[in-house]
Amino acid sequence: MYNILVVDDDKEIVESIEIYLKNEGFNIFKAYNGIEALEILVEKEIHLILMDIMMPKLDGIKATIKIREEKNIPIILVSAKSEDTDKIIGLNIGADDYITKPFNLLELIARVKSNLRRYVTLGNYNNDNFNKDILKSGGLELNISTKEVKVDGEIVKITPIEFKILKLLLSNKGRVFSIDEIYEKVWNEECFNVENTVAVHVRRIREKIEINPKEPRYLKVVWGVGYKIEKL
Repeated sequence: MYNILVVDDDKEIVESIEIYLKNEGFNIFKAYNGIEALEILVEKEIHLILMDIMMPKLDGIKATIKIREEKNIPIILVSAKSEDTDKIIGLNIGADDYITKPFNLLELIARVKSNLRRYVTLGNYNNDNFNKDILKSGGLELNISTKEVKVDGEIVKITPIEFKILKLLLSNKGRVFSIDEIYEKVWNEECFNVENTVAVHVRRIREKIEINPKEPRYLKVVWGVGYKIEKL
């Protein structure tokens, strides 16, 4: 039985979703803001999150960013907003899917099952539970314990800073990190005119892990936004 965390400040919506998902055999945990959601994630093993965006205390966007610092479980954002920009923001900060209110509950169930299926059969479920030290994307592999990086089985020599950047991006495959985010998380200090610093390290990483750095397979730039590791 999979555990699903439903997060929405509207209790009626939470109860409606709970009824339908329980009928499908899922175990449901409920939270009414982002802070409560993060507390549940510390205590319980959650396999998928349905997350409203507009909530008090901590909204869905900020909660998703926080969750993606440590976990790769599927997150489906739920919001009354239907503008494309909101969908793009949600997906870029790490959400796996997006559905707008009012939604068809049958469609919601279908999306839940689809994302769970990808997570369990094709995603990181087994790695998360049985081999937490290995981060992978295609032929790119990072071992947290040994501090080794391999590409197609061959060890690649990288610096500690390069390792930290790769670890950050590989831990959140598909999520786009801004240059400022990368600098603050890797260097652990506030950023100020750090574009060249980060860009130089990214270029060096590409030279080491990519067959053709000018047409990278793994470490991609999203122009005007930042960098990401592709889900392969």
